[in-house]
Amino acid sequence: MPGLLRGVARTAVVAGTATAVSNRVSRRQAGRWSQQEAPQAEAAPPPPPAPAPAAAPAADDMSTKIDQLKQLSTLKEQGVLTEEEFAEQKRRLLG
Repeated sequence: MPGLLRGVARTAVVAGTATAVSNRVSRRQAGRWSQQEAPQAEAAPPPPPAPAPAAAPAADDMSTKIDQLKQLSTLKEQGVLTEEEFAEQKRRLLG
């Protein structure tokens, strides 16, 4: 039982740290983007949006899903995810 609690506590610490870092990076990027957009908005109007390629998103989407499945598998092998958690995340990713 102490080993289980230790593992749960470690997972909570890792998840909390990852969330904090992710939030900080997101805020920093948002601040930089707002600073970059302000001078550009005054200088010239934005260019028209480019048409999206037809076949590329499907291939990119599939490769992204494959990469995410590999990451989930690695987390399961490391013991971070249980079999049930892995199955649920896999179902969400593919469903």
